[in-house]
Amino acid sequence: MKKSTEQLSSSSMTKIRNGISPIALLGAAALAAVSMPAFAHPGHSTYGGLLAGFVHPLSGFDHLLAMIAVGVWAAQLGGRAMWAVPLAFVSMMALGAVLAMTGVIGMAPSAIEPGIAASLLGLGLLVVRAQRLPMGMAAMLVGVFALFHGVAHAAELPGFANPMRYAFGFLAATILLHGIGLGFGATASARAPLLSRLGGAATAVAGAIALVGSV
Repeated sequence: MKKSTEQLSSSSMTKIRNGISPIALLGAAALAAVSMPAFAHPGHSTYGGLLAGFVHPLSGFDHLLAMIAVGVWAAQLGGRAMWAVPLAFVSMMALGAVLAMTGVIGMAPSAIEPGIAASLLGLGLLVVRAQRLPMGMAAMLVGVFALFHGVAHAAELPGFANPMRYAFGFLAATILLHGIGLGFGATASARAPLLSRLGGAATAVAGAIALVGSV
Protein backbone atom coordinates (compact mmCIF):
# COMPACT_ATOMS: atom_id res chain seq x y z
CA MET A 1 0.00 0.00 0.00
CA LYS A 2 2.79 2.39 0.93
CA LYS A 3 4.65 1.61 -2.31
CA SER A 4 1.50 2.23 -4.31
CA THR A 5 0.95 5.58 -2.61
CA GLU A 6 4.54 6.63 -3.29
CA GLN A 7 4.18 5.63 -6.96
CA LEU A 8 0.95 7.65 -7.24
CA SER A 9 2.58 10.69 -5.65
CA SER A 10 5.60 10.41 -7.95
CA SER A 11 3.35 10.08 -10.98
CA SER A 12 1.30 13.12 -9.96
CA MET A 13 4.36 15.29 -9.47
CA THR A 14 5.75 14.19 -12.85
CA LYS A 15 2.54 15.35 -14.51
CA ILE A 16 2.70 18.67 -12.71
CA ARG A 17 6.33 19.24 -13.74
CA ASN A 18 5.71 18.27 -17.36
CA GLY A 19 2.51 20.27 -17.61
CA ILE A 20 4.13 23.65 -17.04
CA SER A 21 6.37 24.94 -19.78
CA PRO A 22 9.39 27.13 -19.05
CA ILE A 23 7.81 29.47 -21.61
CA ALA A 24 5.16 30.20 -18.97
CA LEU A 25 7.89 31.40 -16.64
CA LEU A 26 9.29 33.73 -19.29
CA GLY A 27 5.77 34.95 -19.96
CA ALA A 28 5.31 35.83 -16.31
CA ALA A 29 8.57 37.77 -16.36
CA ALA A 30 7.47 39.59 -19.48
CA LEU A 31 4.13 40.48 -17.90
CA ALA A 32 5.98 41.92 -14.96
CA ALA A 33 8.33 43.87 -17.19
CA VAL A 34 5.57 45.56 -19.17
CA SER A 35 3.57 46.42 -16.07
CA MET A 36 6.31 48.40 -14.32
CA PRO A 37 5.86 50.10 -11.93
CA ALA A 38 3.72 48.12 -9.48
CA PHE A 39 1.94 49.13 -6.32
CA ALA A 40 1.30 46.54 -3.65
CA HIS A 41 -1.05 48.10 -1.14
CA PRO A 42 -1.60 51.27 0.91
CA GLY A 43 1.22 52.68 2.98
CA HIS A 44 1.39 52.61 6.74
CA SER A 45 0.94 56.24 7.73
CA THR A 46 0.63 55.44 11.41
CA TYR A 47 4.19 54.10 11.58
CA GLY A 48 7.42 55.97 11.21
CA GLY A 49 10.65 55.29 9.38
CA LEU A 50 12.20 51.93 10.17
CA LEU A 51 9.02 50.34 11.49
CA ALA A 52 6.97 51.50 8.51
CA GLY A 53 9.46 49.86 6.16
CA PHE A 54 9.62 46.65 8.18
CA VAL A 55 5.83 46.30 8.34
CA HIS A 56 5.23 46.92 4.64
CA PRO A 57 6.39 43.54 3.24
CA LEU A 58 4.69 41.68 6.07
CA SER A 59 1.28 43.28 5.67
CA GLY A 60 0.45 42.30 2.11
CA PHE A 61 0.12 38.75 0.78
CA ASP A 62 1.84 39.77 -2.47
CA HIS A 63 5.21 40.68 -0.95
CA LEU A 64 4.90 37.98 1.70
CA LEU A 65 4.30 35.09 -0.72
CA ALA A 66 6.86 36.27 -3.27
CA MET A 67 9.68 36.65 -0.77
CA ILE A 68 9.01 33.32 0.89
CA ALA A 69 8.83 31.69 -2.56
CA VAL A 70 12.29 33.06 -3.39
CA GLY A 71 13.66 31.36 -0.30
CA VAL A 72 11.91 28.07 -1.05
CA TRP A 73 13.17 28.02 -4.63
CA ALA A 74 16.71 28.85 -3.48
CA ALA A 75 16.53 25.87 -1.11
CA GLN A 76 15.36 23.65 -3.97
CA LEU A 77 18.32 24.79 -6.08
CA GLY A 78 20.74 24.18 -3.21
CA GLY A 79 24.44 24.97 -3.07
CA ARG A 80 25.55 28.56 -3.58
CA ALA A 81 22.11 29.45 -4.92
CA MET A 82 20.82 29.28 -1.34
CA TRP A 83 22.47 32.62 -0.62
CA ALA A 84 23.04 34.02 -4.12
CA VAL A 85 19.40 33.96 -5.25
CA PRO A 86 17.99 35.72 -2.14
CA LEU A 87 20.89 38.19 -2.29
CA ALA A 88 20.03 38.99 -5.91
CA PHE A 89 16.43 39.65 -4.93
CA VAL A 90 17.35 41.93 -2.02
CA SER A 91 19.91 43.83 -4.10
CA MET A 92 17.65 44.42 -7.08
CA MET A 93 14.72 45.31 -4.84
CA ALA A 94 16.89 47.99 -3.22
CA LEU A 95 17.86 49.25 -6.69
CA GLY A 96 14.21 49.43 -7.75
CA ALA A 97 13.35 51.42 -4.65
CA VAL A 98 16.23 53.86 -5.23
CA LEU A 99 15.27 54.35 -8.88
CA ALA A 100 11.68 55.05 -7.89
CA MET A 101 12.53 57.37 -4.99
CA THR A 102 14.86 59.42 -7.19
CA GLY A 103 12.32 59.68 -10.00
CA VAL A 104 14.25 57.62 -12.54
CA ILE A 105 11.29 55.23 -12.67
CA GLY A 106 7.81 56.74 -12.57
CA MET A 107 5.14 55.58 -10.17
CA ALA A 108 1.88 56.27 -12.01
CA PRO A 109 -1.24 55.22 -10.05
CA SER A 110 -2.62 53.58 -13.21
CA ALA A 111 0.02 50.83 -12.96
CA ILE A 112 -1.29 49.14 -9.80
CA GLU A 113 -0.70 45.46 -9.07
CA PRO A 114 0.13 43.66 -12.37
CA GLY A 115 3.89 43.49 -11.95
CA ILE A 116 3.70 42.16 -8.41
CA ALA A 117 1.01 39.67 -9.45
CA ALA A 118 3.16 38.44 -12.35
CA SER A 119 6.08 37.91 -9.99
CA LEU A 120 3.89 35.73 -7.76
CA LEU A 121 2.82 33.69 -10.75
CA GLY A 122 6.37 33.23 -12.02
CA LEU A 123 7.94 32.43 -8.67
CA GLY A 124 5.13 30.04 -7.82
CA LEU A 125 5.69 28.13 -11.07
CA LEU A 126 9.41 27.93 -10.40
CA VAL A 127 8.72 26.32 -7.02
CA VAL A 128 6.08 23.95 -8.43
CA ARG A 129 8.57 22.67 -10.99
CA ALA A 130 11.52 22.84 -8.60
CA GLN A 131 12.99 24.39 -11.74
CA ARG A 132 16.72 23.87 -12.21
CA LEU A 133 18.48 26.86 -13.75
CA PRO A 134 22.10 28.00 -13.83
CA MET A 135 22.71 30.15 -10.77
CA GLY A 136 23.35 33.28 -12.81
CA MET A 137 20.10 32.89 -14.71
CA ALA A 138 18.18 32.17 -11.53
CA ALA A 139 19.60 35.27 -9.87
CA MET A 140 18.78 37.40 -12.91
CA LEU A 141 15.20 36.12 -13.04
CA VAL A 142 14.41 36.84 -9.39
CA GLY A 143 16.20 40.17 -9.81
CA VAL A 144 13.73 41.18 -12.52
CA PHE A 145 10.82 40.40 -10.22
CA ALA A 146 12.52 42.14 -7.30
CA LEU A 147 12.69 45.46 -9.16
CA PHE A 148 8.92 45.71 -9.12
CA HIS A 149 8.70 44.96 -5.42
CA GLY A 150 11.26 47.68 -4.78
CA VAL A 151 9.26 50.21 -6.78
CA ALA A 152 6.13 49.21 -4.88
CA HIS A 153 7.87 49.79 -1.56
CA ALA A 154 9.08 53.21 -2.68
CA ALA A 155 5.58 54.13 -3.83
CA GLU A 156 4.29 53.60 -0.30
CA LEU A 157 6.96 55.68 1.45
CA PRO A 158 5.11 57.71 4.12
CA GLY A 159 5.64 61.42 3.60
CA PHE A 160 7.07 61.91 7.08
CA ALA A 161 9.40 58.88 7.03
CA ASN A 162 13.15 58.97 6.57
CA PRO A 163 13.74 57.16 3.23
CA MET A 164 16.94 55.49 4.41
CA ARG A 165 15.40 54.13 7.61
CA TYR A 166 12.32 53.04 5.68
CA ALA A 167 14.52 51.17 3.19
CA PHE A 168 16.46 49.44 5.96
CA GLY A 169 13.12 48.33 7.39
CA PHE A 170 11.75 46.67 4.28
CA LEU A 171 15.13 45.14 3.45
CA ALA A 172 15.30 43.58 6.92
CA ALA A 173 11.78 42.19 6.57
CA THR A 174 12.64 40.79 3.14
CA ILE A 175 15.72 39.01 4.49
CA LEU A 176 13.58 37.58 7.29
CA LEU A 177 11.02 36.25 4.81
CA HIS A 178 13.74 34.76 2.60
CA GLY A 179 15.11 33.01 5.67
CA ILE A 180 11.69 31.58 6.48
CA GLY A 181 11.37 30.34 2.90
CA LEU A 182 14.85 28.80 2.98
CA GLY A 183 14.13 27.01 6.23
CA PHE A 184 10.80 25.68 5.02
CA GLY A 185 12.20 24.71 1.62
CA ALA A 186 15.19 22.88 3.07
CA THR A 187 13.05 20.98 5.56
CA ALA A 188 10.39 20.11 3.00
CA SER A 189 12.99 19.01 0.44
CA ALA A 190 14.39 16.54 2.93
CA ARG A 191 11.11 15.23 4.33
CA ALA A 192 8.13 16.16 2.14
CA PRO A 193 9.01 17.75 -1.23
CA LEU A 194 5.34 17.82 -2.19
CA LEU A 195 4.68 20.46 0.48
CA SER A 196 6.99 22.96 -1.21
CA ARG A 197 5.35 22.40 -4.55
CA LEU A 198 1.87 22.72 -3.13
CA GLY A 199 2.94 26.02 -1.62
CA GLY A 200 4.31 27.07 -5.00
CA ALA A 201 1.03 26.12 -6.66
CA ALA A 202 -0.91 28.21 -4.15
CA THR A 203 1.42 31.16 -4.80
CA ALA A 204 1.02 30.82 -8.57
CA VAL A 205 -2.78 30.65 -8.26
CA ALA A 206 -2.80 33.72 -6.03
CA GLY A 207 -0.66 35.53 -8.60
CA ALA A 208 -2.90 34.51 -11.49
CA ILE A 209 -6.02 35.69 -9.65
CA ALA A 210 -4.38 38.98 -8.69
CA LEU A 211 -3.14 39.47 -12.25
CA VAL A 212 -6.59 38.92 -13.73
CA GLY A 213 -8.08 41.31 -11.20
CA SER A 214 -5.53 44.03 -11.92
CA VAL A 215 -5.82 44.27 -15.69
